[in-house]
Amino acid sequence: MQPLHPMPIANDNAGKQNRVQELEWRRYLKPGQRVFVHGGAATPNALLRSLVREGDTLRDLEFVHLHTELRGVTASELVRHFRITNLFVGKDYRRLLDHQRVDYLPVFLSEVPGLFRSGNLPLDAALVHVSPPDAHGFCSLGTSVDGAKAAVETAKVVIAQVNSQMPRVHGDGFVHISKFAAWIEVNEELPEVPSKPLSDVALRIGEHVASLVENGSTLQAGIGQVPDACLAALRGHKYLGLHSEMWSDHALSLIESGAIDNSQKRVHPGKCVSTFVTGSRRLYEYIHDNPSVIQLEASYVNLPNVIARNPKVVAINSCVEIDLTGQVCADSIGSRVISGVGGQMDFMRAAVLSEGGKPIMAFSSRSEKGQARIVPQLKPGAGVVTTRAHVHWVVTEWGAANLAGLNLSQRARALTDLAHPEDRESLRRAWAHADF
Repeated sequence: MQPLHPMPIANDNAGKQNRVQELEWRRYLKPGQRVFVHGGAATPNALLRSLVREGDTLRDLEFVHLHTELRGVTASELVRHFRITNLFVGKDYRRLLDHQRVDYLPVFLSEVPGLFRSGNLPLDAALVHVSPPDAHGFCSLGTSVDGAKAAVETAKVVIAQVNSQMPRVHGDGFVHISKFAAWIEVNEELPEVPSKPLSDVALRIGEHVASLVENGSTLQAGIGQVPDACLAALRGHKYLGLHSEMWSDHALSLIESGAIDNSQKRVHPGKCVSTFVTGSRRLYEYIHDNPSVIQLEASYVNLPNVIARNPKVVAINSCVEIDLTGQVCADSIGSRVISGVGGQMDFMRAAVLSEGGKPIMAFSSRSEKGQARIVPQLKPGAGVVTTRAHVHWVVTEWGAANLAGLNLSQRARALTDLAHPEDRESLRRAWAHADF
């Protein structure tokens, strides 16, 4: 692929002096330090590969990160040398989570920057992945601003991977190259997360969700079969806005079709707002130096008071399972953590506060393994990410129900009707014998 930027570095003496050969930057790290690692498509894989090659000299570094997209290095290789604290457990670390070498720190995405700034999770160093500096010496944090901006501001040492293929993204993710104690130069394609073909079940869910979305709504949706299907079903809508913690290729399709034009938003009208993006090369090319796209810090993008200023906020989220009272587990299967708290609660609450807003919990009635997602009670050890008081609209392939204003018995009946037909009778019996 052709790089998005020409490689020559801006005329900045402080920045030039900090450019180092691949192996030299490691002298800025010491055993036992806590190190922030940039995440998503901005995972600094060249730096991580270099660390693994010399891992024994820097044993017991603790890496802190949101989910990573590893390329050319595996999670197993990193865990062999380093300790990992996940703020969101991505697919690479799920099977390695042992609460010794690999652990999970539950936190709202909106509160991640505050962890670093408050000193509750102080950082010794930060490894980031940035675009080449512009004529004024400013690099962009590119595809992921989220907690990275606060990490850069608070870490004692910042080391950068400067990549000609990292998009320069407007917003508040700019860092002057003189901030880096050391940096290396690469020309490396970003990790891509391709969209998968949409299943019939996902498409039916998408149709139900689309029927709830009004023209002029402001959207939040994540990545995966169900959110992708919901977005795909909105192509006939008009004047939609995008204010989401993240977005991907299906949202890009809505932008290109004109369904998303951000014309009705009150917060940053005319602009797509997010804190990170991940997807295809086509997406990265679209956001590069595009003034209609801004990436801002998670403490702002995910703040319910900010989100709710937009009209008709529709928050589309999913879950692992939901009990008959409406309690939602979204980060674990029982006690086994598989993801994180993320921004679900931030946006679900914001949608309730938004004028005409709708918080939507959309999911298939059964998992890919055929297990029921609507259950009498959550599995022992399951984490309640969204409380039953926050859950309003629930959508499966069998329909949609609004739990707002329903008592527990009414909720149980409404949710039973959304379950797989083969699961409904057992749910009715379980509720009839429930002891609350």
